[in-house]
Amino acid sequence: MSALSIAEGESLVTVAMRSVREHIRSNGLRVGDALPGEHHFASQLGVSRAVMREAFGALAALSVIDVGNGRRARVSAIDGSVMATSLEHAVSTEQVSITEIWDVRRTLELRTVALAALNRTPSEADRITELAQALAAATEPDEITVLDIALHQAIAKATHNIVFHQIVRSFENMMRVAVPAAWRTRTTPEQRTVVRANHLEIAAAIDAGDPARAVAAMDSHFDASVIRAARMAP
Repeated sequence: MSALSIAEGESLVTVAMRSVREHIRSNGLRVGDALPGEHHFASQLGVSRAVMREAFGALAALSVIDVGNGRRARVSAIDGSVMATSLEHAVSTEQVSITEIWDVRRTLELRTVALAALNRTPSEADRITELAQALAAATEPDEITVLDIALHQAIAKATHNIVFHQIVRSFENMMRVAVPAAWRTRTTPEQRTVVRANHLEIAAAIDAGDPARAVAAMDSHFDASVIRAARMAP
């Protein structure tokens, strides 16, 4: 590692961050592996400890590294919460609409449910069924929201594709608003029965290992509740 080469318009912190990422890649570091300390990077790059402290802090905020008091920084695992923060910011500043976000979510979840039907383990199928049944029996809005989020994340996890799982996780905070909104639109027992039946059908299709049936059930679920709620959201 040599002293920094700074392009026009780049800050020392930005280039120091890139150098840490390059160190991780070039040394083949994996999740949980320790990194050299701020002093090491500062000496190698020819920058101050203050620059490296800021670079480490920014990388930690992005979940590239994990830092804690009294121990060395380590390589972090992928974390959907970083994407969640970006999406929430985009919605709150009206760069994108919640309907646009939910259109992307629908596309993703049609794929995740198909992969879950193909790749789920017996224990994952049992967990998805358990959550769908609990959701069908739930009556309190807070309980419904928690179970709905858990169900969709369990489906994404059953794809065995960590990227899908983390992207679905990134929708969690927005779902905390959208799920109650969706439930409020179902004002009759018959309407609420349809929503509950959709969740049970999704779980049954995954348990049966039938991706086409699972996709049809998820598509029906979005038609019945999620997109309608997204259009009502601020």
